[in-house]
Amino acid sequence: MREVCFLIGTGGEVLWRDTSGVPHALADSRTRWEMIWWHRAALVEIAHSHPRGPLAFSAEDESTMAALDAALGRSLCYSVVTPTDVLRRNGSGEPEVLSEVPPWVAELRVESGL
Repeated sequence: MREVCFLIGTGGEVLWRDTSGVPHALADSRTRWEMIWWHRAALVEIAHSHPRGPLAFSAEDESTMAALDAALGRSLCYSVVTPTDVLRRNGSGEPEVLSEVPPWVAELRVESGL
């Protein structure tokens, strides 16, 4: 298992992906930041897996989301994908567990080894 990050575009397409070698962390990456900036016009959501849970945003996730929204000048959607659920935060609202998941979730789970 490994943690995986997807940058999702306006039509639900995966614009870029990044993977780690471990299930509990995704190391900071200059390339990831460059791809976020490169795809900023089409970027609507950033999703990552928590292969071993929890179904929650970590403190590091929260600070990263705030920094991204500030840098982009708008709020993105953010999702955490576990083996069984998807937690999404739209804009600055409260996170919610999705009852229907987007098609890219299956691909993210496969790449995460779930």
